[in-house]
Amino acid sequence: MAHPKRKQSRARSRKRRTHQTVARPQLVECTECKRLKPGHMVCPFCGYYSGREVMSIVAKEKKKTR
Repeated sequence: MAHPKRKQSRARSRKRRTHQTVARPQLVECTECKRLKPGHMVCPFCGYYSGREVMSIVAKEKKKTR
């Protein structure tokens, strides 16, 4: 197996690694509760998607009544 003849400089190694960062998740504001949620997904806080209720969130309602 071939070996490098010279040590790679830090700058050269870092230039190669500049594109290996982890991208932040893109968040959008929910139209009902105005909280941030992932795009194209049901809001985990209110259960709405595209202006209509898709699933009911029961766990949050129980905590509020206590």
